[in-house]
Amino acid sequence: MQRYDFFSYICNMEQEKKDEQFMRRALQEAQAALQEGEIPVGCVIVCQDRIIARAHNLTETLNDVTAHAEMQAVTAAAAELGGKYLTDCTLYVTVEPCVMCAGALGWSQIPRVVYGCRDEKRGFTGYAPRSLHPRCTVTGGVLEAECRQLMQDFFRQRRG
Repeated sequence: MQRYDFFSYICNMEQEKKDEQFMRRALQEAQAALQEGEIPVGCVIVCQDRIIARAHNLTETLNDVTAHAEMQAVTAAAAELGGKYLTDCTLYVTVEPCVMCAGALGWSQIPRVVYGCRDEKRGFTGYAPRSLHPRCTVTGGVLEAECRQLMQDFFRQRRG
């Protein structure tokens, strides 16, 4: 293996480790949503390896269809940073963002979105894959099994 390839490999391994670490924090937020009777979606926003915002769905609590985890986290992160653009941040969310949230993420100019499991019914990749900022990169499938299981268990219990 060439030196450059080895360096890239190490960097990728470090990024995967960070992605799992921060997705676990998003899963904690999803568990909090579950405890509150909300759809269990959790989110954290990270800037320079530090969580600057954390949130979970509050649509039932606030009786507000726009109170998704991502929307709550973007608002908190902007307040923390003192500006509307999140150009040095990464968003971690347990479920692929919907079109509304992807649009808000696009307007925030966030450069990276990491999600756990796909949302086959409402995910932005199926309806508006270009809604994020043009330079935004997306990584899906981080802790996918845990994220999917939490959602499946929630809806199974709700329907049961």
